[in-house]
Amino acid sequence: MKRRKFGKNTGMLICLVGVLCNLLLSAGKIVAGSLTGLFAILADGFNNLSDCGSGVVTLVSLCIAEKPADRKHPYGHRRAEYIAALITGCFVILLAAELLRESVGGIFRGTATVVPWQIYLVLGLSIAVKLGMFALYRVFAKKGGSDALGAAATDSLCDCLATLAAIAGAGLSALFPSADGWAGTVVSLFILWQGVKILIDASSKLLGQAPDPALAECIKQLFLATDGILGVHDLQIYGYGKGAFYATIHAEMDARLTMLDAHTVIDGLERRVKKETGVQLTVHLDPVDLSNREESSLRIKMTEAVHKLADDAELHDFRLLPGTNKVEFDVGVPYACKRSDEELERALTEIVTSFGDYQSIIRIERE
Repeated sequence: MKRRKFGKNTGMLICLVGVLCNLLLSAGKIVAGSLTGLFAILADGFNNLSDCGSGVVTLVSLCIAEKPADRKHPYGHRRAEYIAALITGCFVILLAAELLRESVGGIFRGTATVVPWQIYLVLGLSIAVKLGMFALYRVFAKKGGSDALGAAATDSLCDCLATLAAIAGAGLSALFPSADGWAGTVVSLFILWQGVKILIDASSKLLGQAPDPALAECIKQLFLATDGILGVHDLQIYGYGKGAFYATIHAEMDARLTMLDAHTVIDGLERRVKKETGVQLTVHLDPVDLSNREESSLRIKMTEAVHKLADDAELHDFRLLPGTNKVEFDVGVPYACKRSDEELERALTEIVTSFGDYQSIIRIERE
């Protein structure tokens, strides 16, 4: 699961190449659009200019993100990339709105235009350059696990589609005077959609996006494949930017193990998870009394009951408190479960009392 990282200088070099390419493409298209009066080409040129601006923001964010942790920022500065994406998204949306206004006006005042073949050559070369940038960004995004470069790869591929729309508008403008305005409108809406997507993705990560299910499953399997671990639950993964993940997990172990033996197993797992996934993990030990037959019998019955109560529900931290008739346990239910926590607690209380003279201490957790 752990991705191979590339150096900061490599990421900065890729960003600089992208900025330079976008700057040249933007200049060529803006000049071509101004000379021909075609809104679609002009809009596509400003789209490349916005890509140039977002590349500069990404470049700055990479420098900030690589700063080491300090007293004020103990988890590092890697979320700077998300802030940079928010700034870029706002810039792209404002630019798209202005281009949309101009393009809609062009629909009503459109004039027939014969486009020189040199314009098609410029647009064709633009598509070739953008496909090359897509391949470059994609390769290094996979190698380094970089969200910023991954987004740039997607954006480059989408730019090819935008340029194709500009070519279509230019080709049809001689026959249909409003075709260029319509093509410009399509490109502007496309740019607007890209800006909104950038904002949504960056905002989601800043708010605390759910971790990659594959990463969570990898950590769980590392635990379940280890001798001495009976089960795991309550895995929580917190992201602080690219490559900065912290997590907590509850591990069930035989209560008869000595503290030293249990600590040795847990300590080894924390190191292994760090080595194989890059996640800094803290483990909470939940002792399970396997010698208590009454508790084991109740656990089996409650596990079956919980599975029937709600799909994908899980029972954990089950224990019969020594010297009492009190049963304590947690039940994890998915967010999709429509029954309220109060309803689930009442139903579980009734199930516990149906097994005998037991009092229940129940905690419902949404997972």
